[in-house]
Parts: sequence; C-alpha cells; structure tokens
Amino acid sequence: MPRFQNPVTIHDIKKAAHLIHQVGRVTPLIQSMFLSRDVTGGEVYLKLENMQLTGSFKFRGAFNKINHLSESEKERGVITASAGNHAQGVALTSKLLGIKSIVVMPHGAPLAKQQATAGYGAQVVLHGDTFDEAHQFMEEEAADKGYTIVDPYDDVDVIAGQGSIGLEILNQLEDVDTVIVPVGGGGLISGIATAIKTINPQIHLIGVQSENVHGMTASYRANEITTFGVDKTLADGTAVATPGQITFPITKHLVDEMVLVSEEEIATAMKDLLQRAKVVAEGAGALPTAALEAHKIDPCWLENKRVVALVSGGNVDLERVATNIDHFVG
Repeated sequence: MPRFQNPVTIHDIKKAAHLIHQVGRVTPLIQSMFLSRDVTGGEVYLKLENMQLTGSFKFRGAFNKINHLSESEKERGVITASAGNHAQGVALTSKLLGIKSIVVMPHGAPLAKQQATAGYGAQVVLHGDTFDEAHQFMEEEAADKGYTIVDPYDDVDVIAGQGSIGLEILNQLEDVDTVIVPVGGGGLISGIATAIKTINPQIHLIGVQSENVHGMTASYRANEITTFGVDKTLADGTAVATPGQITFPITKHLVDEMVLVSEEEIATAMKDLLQRAKVVAEGAGALPTAALEAHKIDPCWLENKRVVALVSGGNVDLERVATNIDHFVG
C-alpha cells in the first residue's frame, strides 16, 4: 500500500466534538457485570450510543458534515443513502437547520427506521435490495438534480464527527486497554481509531463485522478494497459490502484486528444485552458483545484489562425484538 497520510486529524475531531456537544449528548459509559465477570475476566464497559440523539452514533457525523456545508450546498438540499441510522441523523440535522433532505433506503430497511426518518421531516425513497444499490441510486439522483451528498461514511467531516466518540471514551475511562467497535463502511472505526491512536497508540482496537457482509474485513485481510456480501444480516446497519476509499486505508493502518461473528451470535448478543444489561441494541450495536460472548477475541486483550464495547445504536423493530425473544424462549 502507498505511504499512509490520514486526511482526518485530532484537531478535526476536537472541533467536531465541540460542535456536536452543543446539541448532541455525551453518552453514558457503564460497566457490564455479566460481560466482566461471566465472559471475559476483565472490566467491560458499554459505550451507549443507542442513547445518542436519533438512537445512534450516526447523528454525530451527519451533524458535523452538514454544518460544514456552504450556504449554496445547503440551499440545494441534501441527499444520502442509509439503512436507517445515518438517515435519521441527516433528517434531524436538516430539520434543525431548515434544509431539505432526501434519504434513499434499500427495500427491507427496518420499518422503525423508515418511520423515524420520515418523522424527522426527510423525504424517504426506497430503492434497491441492498445498501450498495441504494448508494448508487443516491449518486445518480445527486448528479441529476443537484442535491448535495452527505455520504454515510466515506467523508472526512463524517469521520471526524464519529471520532468524537473516541475522545469521550478516553475522557470517561482514561486507562482503557481495549476498544471494540462495529464496522460497516468504516466511518465509525476510522474516526475512533484516529482519536484513540493519536492520543494513546498502545490501546488495542478491534473491529467486528457479520460473517454475511464484511467488505471491510475482506479488504483488511486482502490489503486492498474488496467487495464481500453473501446474505442479509441482523446487523443491517453495517451491511456494507464495499468499504470506503477514505475509510479503508485509515482502518488498515490504525485498527489492530478485525473479527467476524455469525448471525446466531449476533442474535444471542442482542438478547443478552436486553436481558442482562437492560440495553436495547440493534444487530449492528450488538456486534462487539457478540465477539466477546463468542470468544472471538484473544483473552490477552480482555483478562484483567479495561475493555470498552461500543453499542452503536438501538433502532430495532419491535417485531425483530419479539422474533428474537421467541427464538430463544420458544
């Protein structure tokens, strides 16, 4: 790979954090006793981004990006593609700033996310069966109608916004040893990695994806951008088959390892977070917990260590919650 130069700096992330905290929340960091005592033998803390505005970390990047647009870009209206969480972040930010927003979502996107996005005032357009198909249509619509694209992950302002989570983690748990992050297109882990590794390169950073869709992991292992997606996943928020041109090199250079979990492991983690930690997590938000419970991470990074597992979002359909409960109880 060519010489790496990160286009996102710690200065960008600190500026983004200052901007975001004028409206958004500093989300809680709570210790999970069952993950600490029963699963890892370390101190495991959950970073609850499911309690962020719109129920997901995605508000951070969307808010930072849209606030950096020029007045002419805002006047043209913004468009994005999203399975639902970035959609809500764009929709709410646009409503707060009085900007027209269009959100392209794939058919089959969770109904709760569709309804919430429309409820924030965005025009929701359903197109394609996958995120990548929705993303392609978004680009075509932007070129045809002049909308300003707010990319869900492959954008330096979006990445900087997500990186504010890394600063919060370090403020809340200064001596953290290991941080575990869900990964889709890579905006979240790129931002967190930039923040954390700049301040303390010794912290071990792990990304987690579904076995069914893991473009970033496939790319990470192949040392080049690769597409990988074979089936749908409970972690719909991370169902990105091809990672970003900006996010891939950041992830490759700053993230220490990538691990994969099965659909059954994701479902188990969702159930246990709800039952044991009283935390509502969507599939993507449960990925780090799934990796811990399924013992996909070397114990050397967990035992007697301070570990943060990010719960990236909690926007899950009640029907899916009920189905998941029936799967384990029935």
